[in-house]
Amino acid sequence: MSIPRLLTMLLFVLLMAPVGTAMAQQDDGSGEKLLEQLADASPASTEEALQAIAASGHERARAWLEAYGNNRLSRVKDTGEIVIVLNNRGRDWTVADAVTGENLGEMSRRDLDRIAINNAVRRQLAGVLAMLDLYAEDPEVREEAARDLMGKVDEAVLDPLIGRLDEEPVAAVRNRLEQAVAIYRVEQEGSIEAVDVLAGSLHPRARAALNSAVASENPALKAAAQKALLSVEQKLKMNRAAETLYFGLSLGSVLVLAAIGLAITFGVMGVINMAHGELIMLGAYTTWGMQQLLPGQPGLALILSIPAGFLVAALAGIAIERSVIQFLKGRPLETLLATFGVSLILQQLVRTVISPLNRTVVTPEWMSGSLVINDALSLTLNRMYVLGFALLVFAGLMLIMRRTRLGLEVRAVTQNRAMARSMGIKATRVDIMTFALGSGVAGLAGVALSQLTNVGPNLGQNYIIDSFMVVVFGGVGNLWGTLVAGLTLGTINQLLEPWAGAVLAKIIVLVFIILFIQKRPRGLFPQKGRAAEG
Repeated sequence: MSIPRLLTMLLFVLLMAPVGTAMAQQDDGSGEKLLEQLADASPASTEEALQAIAASGHERARAWLEAYGNNRLSRVKDTGEIVIVLNNRGRDWTVADAVTGENLGEMSRRDLDRIAINNAVRRQLAGVLAMLDLYAEDPEVREEAARDLMGKVDEAVLDPLIGRLDEEPVAAVRNRLEQAVAIYRVEQEGSIEAVDVLAGSLHPRARAALNSAVASENPALKAAAQKALLSVEQKLKMNRAAETLYFGLSLGSVLVLAAIGLAITFGVMGVINMAHGELIMLGAYTTWGMQQLLPGQPGLALILSIPAGFLVAALAGIAIERSVIQFLKGRPLETLLATFGVSLILQQLVRTVISPLNRTVVTPEWMSGSLVINDALSLTLNRMYVLGFALLVFAGLMLIMRRTRLGLEVRAVTQNRAMARSMGIKATRVDIMTFALGSGVAGLAGVALSQLTNVGPNLGQNYIIDSFMVVVFGGVGNLWGTLVAGLTLGTINQLLEPWAGAVLAKIIVLVFIILFIQKRPRGLFPQKGRAAEG
């Protein structure tokens, strides 16, 4: 045998030696012994058996503990082998070897003895599982485990938890562990030092511990707990205010999207378009339709719905302008009645072609869930995306109005239609393009709304009145006014709803706008130019 080949074989043996040792350790029967200890444990020694499994470091330790907690750990009567029940429906159950995880097929449930667990042991098990996760490599997993331990610490877990606290390198995880220990010491020992630890915590279990301490007969403990609760309540008020502001801005962003297209058409053409809500509805139904064309891909369908919703609503707007509105220019009451009839036609068309029932649009995974700020404040991602989308649409419209020829012509026609005509601007073409642009933005509003509510034939009717209020309050035809008015009215409405109710809040907002218009008939940001003078 050549020397290089001999060296290669020696190197292979050296590399494989640790692997062989690990495999031997894994197959040395330790798993069976741990499971048998748990199966044979008395009520008094069950926790010791659970701790032994958690401390073993076995790769299947978590699977055993979770199966035990879910009543899926059983023993075969004939052989004494411990198995995990995978499917417990019917007479025959599908089982797997607990040690190796190998699927053993089906067994009659009469051949199995379930390893019993009670509620007291389940509470112990929850603490053991959390302790198991405290040694995970991912800091987020450790922090979640520490959060789960709050209010679940008992005497058996206390010492290992304190030991882990001294070793934890991440400050956020260490803070959670300190609070978990402090809750136990406040509830069990009446520790004033532990009360100080909980003074800044917003976790419900921490507040419960402080409330129990307030009822204590110890005057010093009671005073400290009252002081801590006062600081907690102040923080909670700030977080509630932040949450209300967030929901108000979210509602306001929806109003901005719904109203900004109306502001353009109303400002340029003087048309009271009561079918604007149905253009929003068409955008929402376009999103639903894209998801039907791309099943199982809600994210891609939503992204494609943005240009599709704009195009569908814009084409519908052009059809409305060419078939109805062009014959009624300069007669706002007639346009109001005519477009109201168009809105009824569009609603009935959707009911006939699609369905009178509401449709649900699936929210993509990346828009689901919440951004957790702290224990008392979380911001839903779908509303955050809608807020950002509204600001992007607004910025896009501002660029169009300020940096393009169409925008220049729109501003010219808005300020003085006759003068714009005399300068060679084709006002009819501007009207068509403006109505298409405003209608397309309404379609974008429908795309956004599909992520917040169900899609139905009456979707647009919920926003048409609010849209007109935003336009009038902000100043007819002024985009900045529409943005400020939409966000302001959304926030005011959200502030009023908790104590006034949804209906009364809208009435109060309407009265406020009426009184405001009495003082400033042209809104927050009135138009400049000859149109404003007229």
